[in-house]
Amino acid sequence: MSAGGRPFHEGGAGTESRFLQGKTGGWLLALLMAAAIVRLWVMPLPSSFWVDETGTAFVVRRGADDPTLSVARQVPASIYYILPSLMDRFFGLSETAYRIPSLVAMGVALWFIGRLAARLIHPQAAWFAAFACLLFRGFNYQAADARPYALGTCVLAASLWLLARWLDEGRWPHGLGFAVLAALLWRIHLVFWPLYAIYVVYAAIRLARGETRVQAGALAAVFGALAVSLVPVMFQALSLMKEAGAHVVVPRPSLLELVYALKLGFVAGVGLASALLARALRWGRRERRLAADAWALIGAWWLALPALLFGFSWLTGHSVFVPRYLYLGLPGAALAATAAVATSLPARHWRCAALGAGVAALALLGRWDVLWPPHHNSDWRSASRAVSELVRERAAPVACPSPYIEAKPPAWSPDYPADGFLYSHLVVYPVQGKVYPLPFEPEPESLAAAEDLLRTKLKPTERFIVYGPAGGAGKWAQWFTSRLPDGLWGQQRRGNFGDVSVIVFERTGR
Repeated sequence: MSAGGRPFHEGGAGTESRFLQGKTGGWLLALLMAAAIVRLWVMPLPSSFWVDETGTAFVVRRGADDPTLSVARQVPASIYYILPSLMDRFFGLSETAYRIPSLVAMGVALWFIGRLAARLIHPQAAWFAAFACLLFRGFNYQAADARPYALGTCVLAASLWLLARWLDEGRWPHGLGFAVLAALLWRIHLVFWPLYAIYVVYAAIRLARGETRVQAGALAAVFGALAVSLVPVMFQALSLMKEAGAHVVVPRPSLLELVYALKLGFVAGVGLASALLARALRWGRRERRLAADAWALIGAWWLALPALLFGFSWLTGHSVFVPRYLYLGLPGAALAATAAVATSLPARHWRCAALGAGVAALALLGRWDVLWPPHHNSDWRSASRAVSELVRERAAPVACPSPYIEAKPPAWSPDYPADGFLYSHLVVYPVQGKVYPLPFEPEPESLAAAEDLLRTKLKPTERFIVYGPAGGAGKWAQWFTSRLPDGLWGQQRRGNFGDVSVIVFERTGR
């Protein structure tokens, strides 16, 4: 069915390709989906947390009112933490347990995305749209991530499905369900505000074209109640705006980065490949019969988040064009690609196309060079063990730069606790030895404290360790080297822990 309740199909079940037709084809696609989910989502679950996930564990274990969280007040501002808190209560501090809620949320999201594809594009398009989502690394990443993005994707997909059902059928349970989920969306992450443009655009098009059973007054009442419910979140977000500059981790995006974020190459490439195949196999010219309101929902879901965050980054000077913030727009790109395929693909070939997309997702993103693919290129768990082994081998102080950009004066000071939020990785993966916290990177305001640390704690020893994010640890190691006597100290990088570094300084002479 189309978004407006109109049928969109070419031929009935009898025109389905003999290959993959009937229950056998359904089971084959289901098995392929299960294999893809196991490889792409489940197998990374036990790997080490990356730094933001250690932040999740910190909030769960220490609580949102921990005083050291004052340097990043936006971090605990999410209802998401209810889920890992429940997992921690039953299973303790476990990478797999913390990530299970995200895995479940993405499974639910995938189902709703498939239902929307069937409703908006073609009754047989659900499998293809689901596998098209799996072709995005960022979509799969959310399923094994103990962060709010998977929950946001799930709530967005479910709320859009309920909105479409409500506008189609006019049933109040769907309208109320949409309002509740939409009210939760911004409470999951404060950067999700651009997603509300999708609701507004889709509902406005449906109302303007008279393709809904919902009266304008009822629509205004629900959207008005939704707006009122979001007022407290809006004030919270505005109160944090003055601190936004301290949390910027990427420069303002270029137009090329915007094009990449929109996945224009993927959408155009999939549509072009389908058109060329249709011409080569003489499938005949297909009529574009996708309804205007369906294009509105798909287009808004595809474009709103990247375009609005791009504009916000340039207008305010505070760049929020971070790849993980854009993940919730990926299902829109997958639906856009599915819609592009629908313009040239006969109905009987949808399952074959889905099979091809699923095989491609497994082949291209399966990380077949390793048995257990890591979730993120950060192995804090193994790095912490390596540091502890070095300290047990021979006592040595550990200089530890923070992996958070917020760790700079005045938020950071020499007496900042090593078990505070800015060193959440040390809380989750503690190390042996005396730890001396350092800021994110060498800056003029912190160099006096670093000079004192080097003179009083590090130089008098036979060996010391610099342990932290690769970038920060490398810069601090370079700074230490510039202030140590030539020829008396050597350094060596130990292990391979992704973007985490363990650098050992040893005295080579006297």
